[in-house]
Amino acid sequence: MVSAKIDMRLFSGIATSPGIAVGRLRVVDRQSLTVEDYSVEHDSINSEIERLRTAIDQTRTELEAIRTRLAEDTGSDHLIFIETHLLIMSDDRLFSESAAIIESSLINAEGALRRTLLKYREYFAGIEDAYLRERISDIEAVIERILLTLTGQVHGPISAEHGRTIVVAHDLTPPDILQMEKEGIIGMVTEAGGRTTHAAILARAFRLPAVAGIDDVADPAYDNAPAILDGISGRLIVYPGQATFRRYLKLKQRYENDELALLTSAALPPVTLDGHRLELRGNVEAPEEGQFVLSHGGEGVGLYRTEMLFMNRQEMPEEEEQYRIYSAMQQAVFPHPLTIRTLDAGGDKLLAGTRLNVEQNPAMGVRAIRLALAMPDEFKKQLRAILRVSANGATRIMFPMISGLEELRRARALLDEAQRELAAAKIPFDRAIQVGIMVEIPSAVTIADLLAKEADFFSVGTNDLIQYSLAIDRSNEHLAAMYQPLHPAVLRSLRQVVGAAHKAGIPACICGEMAGDPFFLPILLGLGFDELSMNASTIPRVKQMVRRCSRERAKEIADACFSFATADEIEEFLKTQIAIHFPTGRK
Repeated sequence: MVSAKIDMRLFSGIATSPGIAVGRLRVVDRQSLTVEDYSVEHDSINSEIERLRTAIDQTRTELEAIRTRLAEDTGSDHLIFIETHLLIMSDDRLFSESAAIIESSLINAEGALRRTLLKYREYFAGIEDAYLRERISDIEAVIERILLTLTGQVHGPISAEHGRTIVVAHDLTPPDILQMEKEGIIGMVTEAGGRTTHAAILARAFRLPAVAGIDDVADPAYDNAPAILDGISGRLIVYPGQATFRRYLKLKQRYENDELALLTSAALPPVTLDGHRLELRGNVEAPEEGQFVLSHGGEGVGLYRTEMLFMNRQEMPEEEEQYRIYSAMQQAVFPHPLTIRTLDAGGDKLLAGTRLNVEQNPAMGVRAIRLALAMPDEFKKQLRAILRVSANGATRIMFPMISGLEELRRARALLDEAQRELAAAKIPFDRAIQVGIMVEIPSAVTIADLLAKEADFFSVGTNDLIQYSLAIDRSNEHLAAMYQPLHPAVLRSLRQVVGAAHKAGIPACICGEMAGDPFFLPILLGLGFDELSMNASTIPRVKQMVRRCSRERAKEIADACFSFATADEIEEFLKTQIAIHFPTGRK
């Protein structure tokens, strides 16, 4: 692993799947397509449009063949990602918009398709929410696959040519990952992407260390280079020196031993030293993540984001399609409960099928429950699909961005209509299904006592609650230091929500990022939260901390935090308490 002639190179990016891999790089070309853009004569327009149509049809046939082969080889796991790409291709706009460019600009099919992609990139770049912003990767993957077909180029399955292989590419699509050689490939590095891309989800599902967002790393000059991939801190070290190599071998061994110990205890109950049980569940985007939640000690899903099913398409998904996807998610975590959040989109997350106007301030526009109530027929399709799933096992419905009782009552009225429709059709569903709300707006905190009388549970979305409470755009890098989970206003809001919930006899949950950070566990436990839902990979460490503390001590710590006036003071106090009482917390 040592080269005396080449200096060590250190790259930093986004850690998207934890773990450490030591091996050799294989740089694969997943970006540089040989595509010529050129002008065409007017009498060639029809032939170019037909070339485009043929390429789309051929690409669709190839993807369907991949889906069939994977279903036969590995079952239905992970096929939702292939189906997502097929859904994009079924949207006629991809063809019609590119065909219109061929006619208006008199350019070839490849050039028109490129321009269509640039238009989509510009649109998605303006979306605030990182999860939905990264859905552009699906459109890019589909268009680039069509371009390959148009130009006659082929990207075959990725193999492990160098033994212990770390794959490096500009980007990797779900078909790339699902078809890659499983033996020998030990990690993935991409220039594009982030934590919520489908590539990242699959990397975590396959337990492959992965790092994304490293510029200029997919350089053929690095092919076969010795390297260390650190999926914990988000680093790639190429040509590591001897000392670095030895240090990382120790870190790798320690990490794997720690993970083994954590996973070995994953089945243990999340019970404190004084016998209090805290429910730990997972946040998921796709059925493929369900098994990952269970294997890491989660007891079901506290937040299933349904947005992926609605993105990148012109028409809203039909009830049957939604039912099939939600059923797959439920089967993945059965017999544990599944909490399905209804569509949380709109404004900056605008869906093509809604045909709403672009808003000046999308973060406070027609989004989430407001958007759902603005299209009641489509909303009822989702509600009916969820209700049908509830007949097969424990299912909860959760409405996002509730700001007042009027919205909750209107949403429940539509749910009642959906129930009557299913009952009339003699379609079974859980008539006692639990209906909860996301508490993520200050107004909901203020009237939490009123909302608690008409909701079956609260789930605090701390990400948005902090953002709205402090008037901080969490995506603005200039304000990052002001995004403070321990701000006294935030802690007082959390205390008020728990108090209102418990007074009404309903559970209080958290599904924001605070839930998955062991550092905040003493406060959340001490405040009295009944359930925490988080990324599956963080469940074992949070559970470990739960089992090493008492609720009584956590309550003392939480109460003491309210004696401080600033977030910095609270953080210093919490660090001291964790160092004394909970040595597994943040270092």
